[in-house]
Amino acid sequence: MKIREVVDALERFAPLPLQEGWDNSGLQVGLTEAEVSGALLCLDVTEEVVDEALRLGCNLIVSHHPLIFRALKQVSDATDVQRIVIKAIRNNVAVVSMHTNMDNARGGVNFKIAERMGLSNVRFIGEESLDAEKGSGVVGEFSEPVQAVAFIRMLKERFGVQCVQCNELLHRGIRRVAICGGSGAFMLDEAVKAGADAFVTGEMHYHEFFAREQQIQIAVIGHYQSEQFTNEIFNSIIKEACPQVRTFLTQTNTNPIIYL
Repeated sequence: MKIREVVDALERFAPLPLQEGWDNSGLQVGLTEAEVSGALLCLDVTEEVVDEALRLGCNLIVSHHPLIFRALKQVSDATDVQRIVIKAIRNNVAVVSMHTNMDNARGGVNFKIAERMGLSNVRFIGEESLDAEKGSGVVGEFSEPVQAVAFIRMLKERFGVQCVQCNELLHRGIRRVAICGGSGAFMLDEAVKAGADAFVTGEMHYHEFFAREQQIQIAVIGHYQSEQFTNEIFNSIIKEACPQVRTFLTQTNTNPIIYL
């Protein structure tokens, strides 16, 4: 099976036109007519991830975050991205990234986060009125209301989070939860309009926490932590469409942030 066939399967699930205009999803490096020897699935592409792919005999890396986000004006050893591009080309490793197209796809990143939280009736925010086929955030419900402290503890356990940034803990139970993985603060107002009791995302700025006390429970769990299970989506897509292809979930933790 050729690399192109694996890429086609991924893009059928999350077509490239779903990506935001500022994004750079799709093929990053390499040739797609080669036979695929294995696919390493990850969140970020680092030099260590390329080395891991080589150890496993994989000539395809599928990442969530694009390796090449801004245009390269040279390819040398000046930056980590340039070094990774050179290493991938030298070793005949293709790199494909499925970023905001996978964020916005039905069954994509936010649906995976909701699944890890145990939410039901998950749909795009505003889907009831828009009949949407794409969306930047989702909303779902617990079967029974959960107290704020228990909700935060659940997030820490299921996402391996050492510290959740929250606003004032909600006095009422949390049943409806809105989600936008990664940098999702732009969806906060939409979460409120959707009647969510809580909003879970990966990143928010300081001033965005203000004036939300007892309106909605904000829970910021970290960018990496919110999207770390995206490789499971890649794995499911490839296993269903290309069952003969060897797949590996990366064992390399690419989170650059540590908590002391």
